[in-house]
Amino acid sequence: MGATHALWLLAVPVCALGVAALARRYAISAPLALVVAGLLVSLVPGVPEFRLDPEFVLFVFLPPLLFSAAWQSSYYDLRENRRPIGLLSVGLVLFTTLAVGYTAHLLVPDLPLAAALALGAIVAPPDAVAAVSVAQRLGLPRRVVTILVGESLFNDATALTAFRVALAAAVGAGFTLADGMGRFLFAAGVGAAVGLLLGPPLHWLRTRLNDPLAENSVVVVAPFAAYLTAEAVHASGVIAVVVSGLYLGHRFTESPAVSRLIGHSFWKVMVFLLESVVFLLIGLQLPSVLKGLSGYGWGSLTWWALAVFAVTVVARFVWVFTGYLPFRLTPAGRRRPRTLDWRAKIVVSWAGMRGVVSLAAAFAVPATVAGGAPFPGRDLIVFLTFTTVLGTLLVQGLTFPPLIRWLGVAAERERYEDSVAEAGAQHAAANAAMARLEELAADTGDMLDPTVVERLRAMAEHRQLRAWERLGGGTGPEGEEVPTAVYRRLRREMLAAERATLVRMRNERRIDDEVLQRMLHELDLEEAALNRD
Repeated sequence: MGATHALWLLAVPVCALGVAALARRYAISAPLALVVAGLLVSLVPGVPEFRLDPEFVLFVFLPPLLFSAAWQSSYYDLRENRRPIGLLSVGLVLFTTLAVGYTAHLLVPDLPLAAALALGAIVAPPDAVAAVSVAQRLGLPRRVVTILVGESLFNDATALTAFRVALAAAVGAGFTLADGMGRFLFAAGVGAAVGLLLGPPLHWLRTRLNDPLAENSVVVVAPFAAYLTAEAVHASGVIAVVVSGLYLGHRFTESPAVSRLIGHSFWKVMVFLLESVVFLLIGLQLPSVLKGLSGYGWGSLTWWALAVFAVTVVARFVWVFTGYLPFRLTPAGRRRPRTLDWRAKIVVSWAGMRGVVSLAAAFAVPATVAGGAPFPGRDLIVFLTFTTVLGTLLVQGLTFPPLIRWLGVAAERERYEDSVAEAGAQHAAANAAMARLEELAADTGDMLDPTVVERLRAMAEHRQLRAWERLGGGTGPEGEEVPTAVYRRLRREMLAAERATLVRMRNERRIDDEVLQRMLHELDLEEAALNRD
């Protein structure tokens, strides 16, 4: 029995990876394909029930997924868009909580307001994984992608705090609005402090291990350390993970090239695996969700599910198109006229797919309240969460790519500007490498083989030309360095000069982090080739 159970557990990631691989091969949205596959598999006779463990999701799946997204995000881009990100990740979550909560309270008989608000908090935070993957593939403007990513990084903290406050009121813990605000501020502030306190020592340790595998092992442990530390002091583990991920990701340029290459590949594999399993598990929850609904008629259930789904979607549109207005009326808002145009707002409004965090929160609703009475409407809350998650993934997920194409929201000009910036940065970096080569040649005088210097100079010149074209250690018998060793040593020095120039240009905001990462990846690959035995 134990072996059979283990085989079924193994079948989940195997099936998830198979479906995701086929989806990628045939250019199908992997999240949608995985959810549908999970639904179909759950209906097969003999398949055991895979019940989503809330603690497993929040402690195992959520930290690495959040950390990876924060690690790859641009601190500068997030800072420049902090107002729209804050309005979505805090304001929209609370607005959706109230809108869905009061709607459910009015529609569903005998559903207390506190329990209905718990439902609103559960379905409030979008999971931007599917939306962002489509947005990046279809070339949406960077600012839109940044806002969606930033929202997904921080909205879970708001939603989970609001959920805990509503849950405490529902079970009779006596929470007030002031208690809820205080709890939210404490969770956010202390969570950010934990992330900031963990970031520097982890970065210090990582850069001094001098072992690519050990360095990346520190990074793997970091999201779990941040999350568990913050949760241990009753703060927001989500914000702690995001802040530490942003800090460590921003300082990734200080790691050795081989460490960056290993880390880049590891996180791509890890995220691919975790996301595939998560979306398959969403579909597999159907049998668990349908349990306990015998006391409700299917007509009422359908009407309530459609109503909650509709309010969830409409609330996002209302907030995106009008939620900025109070801020725009302030002096700070008038000094910052930059805003999204109506087409970008439609895209942001429609990119509200919900995910596994909502389902995990729904399953975390306790079975009883204080005194031992059943929690009012728990099975219904789980069902309405499931239908909302499923509805947003299928309806919005299927129509999101055609909507982007129909609106014509593309970043052609932005991509051209990136190419020009990349070519200019490559030219400046190659000049820095050439200057460093001349310094080294002057310091060593006649000791350098002229052919090595000419070869390095020709390579630097080739890199200069190639960027613009895209736009349109051993020793000899006497202990001396052999030409190949000299070449590797000098080329590493040149690469270091190029890398320093690119980082400086990023810090001066002359190039974007996305451009920096592409160019550093190319340098890292070359340095890794130089380090071969």
